[in-house]
Amino acid sequence: MTFHIITIFPKLFDSYLADSIIQRAIASKKITVKFYNPRDFTKNKHKKVDDIPYGGGPGMIMTVQPVIDAWKKARGRSEKKKFKTIILSPGGTEFTTTYAKRSAKKYTDIIFICGRYEGIDARIKKILGKQAEEVSIGNYVVTGGELAAMVMIDSMSRQIQGVLGNALSLEEERISSREMYTRPPVVEFQGKHYRVPTVLQSGNHKLIDEWRENH
Repeated sequence: MTFHIITIFPKLFDSYLADSIIQRAIASKKITVKFYNPRDFTKNKHKKVDDIPYGGGPGMIMTVQPVIDAWKKARGRSEKKKFKTIILSPGGTEFTTTYAKRSAKKYTDIIFICGRYEGIDARIKKILGKQAEEVSIGNYVVTGGELAAMVMIDSMSRQIQGVLGNALSLEEERISSREMYTRPPVVEFQGKHYRVPTVLQSGNHKLIDEWRENH
């Protein structure tokens, strides 16, 4: 799968993409990540990509032309690829593991449009029409769409065969628990002893699964 990221701050992704599972997925060509900076598509000498909002109010709005031209570059001309465009928005469709699974299975290319400031001009969504969908990672607001894009890339990448060394690493595909323990079986801290639950040391997988379902 190829992830195309439209952002004016591509360097925000550097450390995230350079480590751990995502780095290995890129190195093994399971996924590819490409960037398109709207500043590179502006038609003014100052590389300006935003302007004041109609109707007044604080902040700035990202303008249509550089974002759409960046999208056209990301979209390309290949008819063999199956594209999905996601506009990161706190008011969009809720992102879930089901959404990640469906996207990883259905599409070869995902384009993320990362807004900044007060967001993007609403006409961008109207121009793209059914080719784009607004998606949210939660009922809160962050500074820009980049963080949300990272979350989605991580979740979608996990669904691609071979990205995780062991398919059982997908917590959503097995009985999992928010309480996890490792060695030693007893930890002492300030005079108190904290023990691993006995059932987890029993070797009885039926009882262990039952415990995990409830913890």
